[in-house]
Amino acid sequence: MSIESYKALTLNGLWRNNPALVQLLGLCPLLAVSSNVVNALGLALATLLVLVASSTLVSAIRNTVPETVRLPVFVMIIAAAVTIAELVMQAFAYELYQILGIFLPLITTNCAILGRADAYASKNSVIPAFIDALMMGLGFGLVLVTLGMARELLGTGALLADMHLLFGVKAHDWHWIIFENYEPFLLAVLPPGAFLLTGVLIALKNWLDQTLQERSIPASETQPAGSKRVRVTGVIK
Repeated sequence: MSIESYKALTLNGLWRNNPALVQLLGLCPLLAVSSNVVNALGLALATLLVLVASSTLVSAIRNTVPETVRLPVFVMIIAAAVTIAELVMQAFAYELYQILGIFLPLITTNCAILGRADAYASKNSVIPAFIDALMMGLGFGLVLVTLGMARELLGTGALLADMHLLFGVKAHDWHWIIFENYEPFLLAVLPPGAFLLTGVLIALKNWLDQTLQERSIPASETQPAGSKRVRVTGVIK
């Protein structure tokens, strides 16, 4: 593939076809786990690992798997990748693993992962499949972390609380209090707040897309077609 093709895959995963904002896939963990940054980042990293590993492996075996068992094989590959991600998190971030709970094994049923494996990885070679999965995972993770930052800031007036759960004891000092004597905004950390803020992010993306599209249209194309009135002054003989 050409460099332009890889650029298209990058832009597609991060913005144009973002799994969370455009495809609206994986909304269950997106809304449930994004109450703060550390939870969102932990799930984002686990999802990225599973997406990249599963898409790469699916692409590698795409020519050897019979059509009749294609989807069951994809699900088994994804489940194996999820198991690896769970074991890694148990070993290095056990407390965070307990907090994320059922949402880690539920990555297996994330439509964004199975969808990329079936729609792209099974039809393309390893390197494009790897790039596509990486960008889709980063796009989903960026939305997840952005939502976690917004909910944590609005809900507590601070950012980066409990980052030691993911990065160890050295991250205790990362807690950043933005607003002193802040009255907690409970709605932001509850599920209704997640729905509202997700809607705001989707609306913001649509507005940016529309604004950029309008700016890219030449002025001559925006003028209505048809006859024009011409003012004539003076006396016509």
